[in-house]
Amino acid sequence: MEEKDFQSIEYFVKREVLDELCLDEVAQKGTWSTKLTLGDQVKESLRCSVPRLKHILLTWVPVLSWLPRYSIRENALGDLISGCSVGIMHLPQGMAYALLASLRPVYGLYTSLFPVLVYFIFGTSRHISIGTFAVISIMVGSVTERLAPDSNFIVNGTNGTETVDIDKRDAYRVQVACSLTVLTGIFQILLGVVRFGFVVTYLSEPLIRGYTTGSACHVCVSQLKYLFGITPSRFIGPLSLIYTVLDICSLLPQTQVPELVVSLVALAVLIVVKEINDCYRQKLPLPIPIELVVVIAATIITHFCELPSKYNIDVVGEIPSGFKAPRAPDTTFFSGVIGDAFAVAIVGFAINISLSKTFGLKYGYKVDSNQELVALGLSNTIGGFFHCYSVTSSLSRSLVQESTGGKTQVVGVISSIIVLITVLEIGPFFEDLPKAVLSTIVFVNLKGMFKQFMDVFLLWKTNKVDLLVWLVTFISTIVLNLDLGLAVSVAFSMLTFIFRTQLPRYSILGNLPGTELYLDTDTYKEAKEIPGIKIFRSSATIYYTNAEMFLEVLQEKTGIEIGKLLSANKKRDAKQKRKEEKEKKKAKKEAKKQSLSCTFSLKESQMNMENVSERTKGERNGNSVAFSMTETATDGLHKGQVNLAYEPDITMSDSDSDTGSDHITEFSRHGDEEKKQACESGTHSIILDISTTSFVDTVTVKTLKNIFRDFGEVDLDIYLAGCQACVVEQLEAADFFSASIPKSRLFITVHDAVLYILKKRGKADFVLDVSCNTQM
Repeated sequence: MEEKDFQSIEYFVKREVLDELCLDEVAQKGTWSTKLTLGDQVKESLRCSVPRLKHILLTWVPVLSWLPRYSIRENALGDLISGCSVGIMHLPQGMAYALLASLRPVYGLYTSLFPVLVYFIFGTSRHISIGTFAVISIMVGSVTERLAPDSNFIVNGTNGTETVDIDKRDAYRVQVACSLTVLTGIFQILLGVVRFGFVVTYLSEPLIRGYTTGSACHVCVSQLKYLFGITPSRFIGPLSLIYTVLDICSLLPQTQVPELVVSLVALAVLIVVKEINDCYRQKLPLPIPIELVVVIAATIITHFCELPSKYNIDVVGEIPSGFKAPRAPDTTFFSGVIGDAFAVAIVGFAINISLSKTFGLKYGYKVDSNQELVALGLSNTIGGFFHCYSVTSSLSRSLVQESTGGKTQVVGVISSIIVLITVLEIGPFFEDLPKAVLSTIVFVNLKGMFKQFMDVFLLWKTNKVDLLVWLVTFISTIVLNLDLGLAVSVAFSMLTFIFRTQLPRYSILGNLPGTELYLDTDTYKEAKEIPGIKIFRSSATIYYTNAEMFLEVLQEKTGIEIGKLLSANKKRDAKQKRKEEKEKKKAKKEAKKQSLSCTFSLKESQMNMENVSERTKGERNGNSVAFSMTETATDGLHKGQVNLAYEPDITMSDSDSDTGSDHITEFSRHGDEEKKQACESGTHSIILDISTTSFVDTVTVKTLKNIFRDFGEVDLDIYLAGCQACVVEQLEAADFFSASIPKSRLFITVHDAVLYILKKRGKADFVLDVSCNTQM
């Protein structure tokens, strides 16, 4: 019923046709500006006051704004339960993801403690869980293994065999990881301070999802060696993942059966219980902490059954109690990891802000992207001094934090307390934990990332360009590794954006009868073109990459080849000029000929005069005869002066003038015929709908000027419609408007331009039909 009522609504608007000049007058466009000048902005930024200092402090340290208002009654219980749940998840995930970073498990526990506390102070999101994450861990691991490979730490054994000095290798890898983490944090802090948080907008969702899916494949392959109990060779560079998979396949006959059994049992238990958690999420007060249960059970069984000694099962090993003293990172590693640090900084922030924005929109609070950069950067920088590696938010832990009732970052403090107790007191009890169990925890937590393969089918139906971005990102991440894969993915994503703006959709618009709407005639059958008027629109902003194509498609769509018309005009003018020069030369030649003839006649006349004089002297008594001769001579002289000297030249000039006039008229008619042939549709006006243009550059201004000039030379009127105020200002600044292109050629809507043209052409009846019957 509501839809029916809505469809019957009509509206009528009666107003004058408005061009840009009329609009400025009617709407009272102002020349004032509320924006501060650069000098005033500098003064304002340097001004110090108590309110300003308080605002800056609350902006940079958000905990001071929300913690004093913390409601214990509303939030304490939910945060406590959620904190315990997330802390329990931190323990197994921290130890498991440390293996991905090629570090000992205890460093994963450190990473689950210190950065979380820093984010509690500086972060703006209330629901994300900062700490270890698979993608970031594998990126850190690729750097630590590249700079500290096993081959650099081989020592000779007692029986002549070569062994790896594991302690020295692990200590060196910790230095590399900490240096990488500190440099990552510095990049993030600098980007946040200069308000560069918008950089993440260039990482589209298909790119991020394709990259994380490719990273999940890297994570999966890196954990296969623990599942099968084998030791594959290490490969670096492009195609290293493919080589690793082939090497693992060749080593499958050497699989350690006890390791495989432990892995399969742990994997089966984890999958079953996690599915139960998902199915009964609404009924269970808390999700079953199956990861912690599996870790405790596996540790107890391994210890009391003496599995390491009997079946050679690889275990975590020594986990020292307490913390190591803070240590400054080794800056000599910075030059070798600067590219990796920037990649980790961007990827970590992209994952973090996407989760933060999701929860912020869901629960109605603002997440400051620049402050998130600073918070994440401080978490990494400070954490690097305390033997932590790079962190970001975890999807699985964040979902648990939300579902168990967590409402603030107090959850992070509570989870840190649980990790702290584990590091100080319980850590050594996990020394007999099999690494295979930790690898199964990693596998199970990759489920959400592998589900992203379903994006392919969805994107195939919705947007094939985004599908191409997803596939290129995934394939480049698999083939070129994480660092080069990210660079190629971003470059390709930017290219798709450029191509989309460079190859927009161009349309000829027609009027929907009885309305003021102008629609694409190729899309809407009822949209009819107005006779004599072509309305042209581009779906994208006109700028230097597509300005040339805009002009080409304009000629193609309107059927007016301006180049041919201008060429025909030039040929006609050149031919006319040559004809005029030819006629001038001919006239000069005739004049010269007549001049010579006149000179000869004068000489003959003079001779006749002399003869008459002699006869007069000889016959003074013959008056009648002398008079007769004098009269004859005088008459002959008169005729010689008029007819031979001047009259023929004047007659010739008049004849030439008449001939030239007829010739010009003939060429003018011939030019009109060419125009009519080029404009078979009878087009006399073109309206450029530039409502989609958000800015103009110098190339755009020159292109529009050339359109006005060239089309004007063939008697076609050009009008602009739908120009935004900011674009008008840019056109004014570029001296676009002039006597040949007045502001009266710019209209606020296409309909205004159409009505103006029709009235100008004297089609009043059509004007009334279009403007007065406007209804919906």
